[in-house]
Amino acid sequence: MKSVKGQSLVETALMVPVLLLFLFGIVDFGRLLYTILTLDHAGREAARLASVHSSDADIEGRVNYYVAGVSAINITPAEGTRKTGDEVTIQLEYDFNFITPLADTLGSPMELTNTTVMRVE
Repeated sequence: MKSVKGQSLVETALMVPVLLLFLFGIVDFGRLLYTILTLDHAGREAARLASVHSSDADIEGRVNYYVAGVSAINITPAEGTRKTGDEVTIQLEYDFNFITPLADTLGSPMELTNTTVMRVE
């Protein structure tokens, strides 16, 4: 029978990169879901502030409190033109960067958008 002393070491060396890639992919997917939910929460908070006649600066401050690094915040209609019964729309854009090496080359940064509509009180 031949000696197979280094076989398990070679098999481990071949499988560790694949397992690490799966692990980082799972972490990236979790980060992506967390970011999507956080954007949704920040959009709802901003729409609620806009529906009770807050200023645009207060709304942007609330969004930046929940999500640092939002690339664009669009509030329509503008601050002085909101009337009771109108709908206010908050659109947030965020650039998400992957940490997994292969996912990073496919499409990073990924632009996430969130749109929330709420009636002005």
